[in-house]
Amino acid sequence: MTEINSSALLFPSDSAVGIEASELQAVKQLLALLDKTFKTTRTYGPNNPVAQKFFQQFYDYLTIQLAAHDVLQFLAQRSELLYNGVAVYQSTSSSENLAFKLHADGIRELSFHKGLSQEDLAYFLEALWGTYDSETSDDDIVTRLWEKNLSTISFVTAEEIVQSADAMTVLTPQESHTLNSLPSELRHIAGTEAARSKKGTPRPTGSQGQGGPAVYEISPEEQKLLLQEINCESARDNTTYLLDMLTAILASEKSNILLNRLLELFGDILTTLLRDGNWKLLNTFVSLLYEAQELCPNLSDQHKAKLAALFNSLGHPNSINAMETALNACSNTSLDDLQALLLMLNPSTAHPLCTLMANLKHKSHRMMVCDVLTTHAKQNPSLLMRGLTDSRWYVVRNLIYIMGKLGHEQFVKHLEPVFSHEDVRVRKETVRTLRTICPSGIGNPFISFLNDAEQSIRHLALKVLLNGPYTATLAAWTRIVDHKSFHDRSVSEKKAIFRAMRQTAGEETIPYWHRLLTRRSWINRRRLQEDGLLAAEALGAMGTPAAMLALKTGQRRFNRTIRKACTDALVIATKRATFGNQTP
Repeated sequence: MTEINSSALLFPSDSAVGIEASELQAVKQLLALLDKTFKTTRTYGPNNPVAQKFFQQFYDYLTIQLAAHDVLQFLAQRSELLYNGVAVYQSTSSSENLAFKLHADGIRELSFHKGLSQEDLAYFLEALWGTYDSETSDDDIVTRLWEKNLSTISFVTAEEIVQSADAMTVLTPQESHTLNSLPSELRHIAGTEAARSKKGTPRPTGSQGQGGPAVYEISPEEQKLLLQEINCESARDNTTYLLDMLTAILASEKSNILLNRLLELFGDILTTLLRDGNWKLLNTFVSLLYEAQELCPNLSDQHKAKLAALFNSLGHPNSINAMETALNACSNTSLDDLQALLLMLNPSTAHPLCTLMANLKHKSHRMMVCDVLTTHAKQNPSLLMRGLTDSRWYVVRNLIYIMGKLGHEQFVKHLEPVFSHEDVRVRKETVRTLRTICPSGIGNPFISFLNDAEQSIRHLALKVLLNGPYTATLAAWTRIVDHKSFHDRSVSEKKAIFRAMRQTAGEETIPYWHRLLTRRSWINRRRLQEDGLLAAEALGAMGTPAAMLALKTGQRRFNRTIRKACTDALVIATKRATFGNQTP
């Protein structure tokens, strides 16, 4: 458990100034998904298809947010959750209020950490929505979570705050006498109450007299809750209210003719919301449709099939084209609801998402679709293959980036055609992705990049080979060292290539270096001598009997510089071998 800062928990600092609006919107969307998952699971049980769908949607969105922030930390108050001092979740209901449930069980701070698994999240939600019998069990949310000891979900309780070292400072009364005496108004009220009790005058509780209007006393807390309910009703979106009414009609209507008309109307609504780019309403409406598909008792199989077709139509090219048009028309639109909506698509029908990502004009929009594709491609990797032949470099690079995040070995063979892509950024991303997919094993894919015209790519590939346990054959290296451009490279690069050869191919490289030591030519003598010196150094570093025999052969060369290099390499190799034998 991390150190507790009680003052920060009791009196959150105003840190919202540095938070971007997009970040706050994303967190609010995340908690809206959590609230939807919480309520659906409590109502229908964790094994219900709707509850499972919403759980998967929430987990996918949470994974994306944790990839960006590592940790998401919330302060729990009685009716709201705070994120960096800003209320991101509010509810006036206590029975289905996440904040109230956490607060009532003593949790004051809740944190989700990167690497959270579906199993741990499912256990956490089960602890939230579980019902407890206070007479037979003392298990509350805190007890259940402590028993599981989840490493990626942490929390701070009210008891821990009180016991922490700095809590006493926070809870110490001020030295000012402001709170030591009652204000005049409180004295007046206290005096009035005392006089009433002496006279035996009862307090008016229900009415103000016969025939008069009923008057009730309410506490300030009750008044605050009433005001919140009034404000919520006043701020209610009329379109959302209308969609709720239509869904209610769908749940209760029995006439096939009216149901068919209603489903046609739903199709028109989807088309309109897509065209207008109203992602928040669209997300709400699709969630209602999905619930209706599973839960409406009066729907026939035919009507359920039509509802499923409406839902699946979001992944059809026409719908994706409408999303593309709306997104390209507005660069600063909020993407959280659309991202949550796209995550609900069936992976088998999400092929047009690659086209959407390719045709979007704004980078932030493309990155959002990349995150969605990463989630869908886990179940359907073929989503990514078609776009590798796209003529736009950023499309190919984004798809390669997604492949790297997924890390499937099956992608390696599909990446081979882009080894020679005309754009440097694509080739560089390919090397990074190969490093992620293949952290060890056969090094041939990286060797292929050592003939690249771009020096930074060659250095990146060499760095991977030198820092990982890779193997390769001499035949794979021959394509590099026998290439006409090899002798024109810098000494440092050739030295690094020889070191990589020694690490990956071992003694199989000795005949090649022996040939460099003994080769004679009157043309390009300076370059050949340079290669011979590097070969002697590589053989000395290898230090095996076969390598030392090749160096002894080099000592008989007519070239004085080569002879001296071989002698020096032998001395170093002999010392290294002697020191190694003496080491216990």
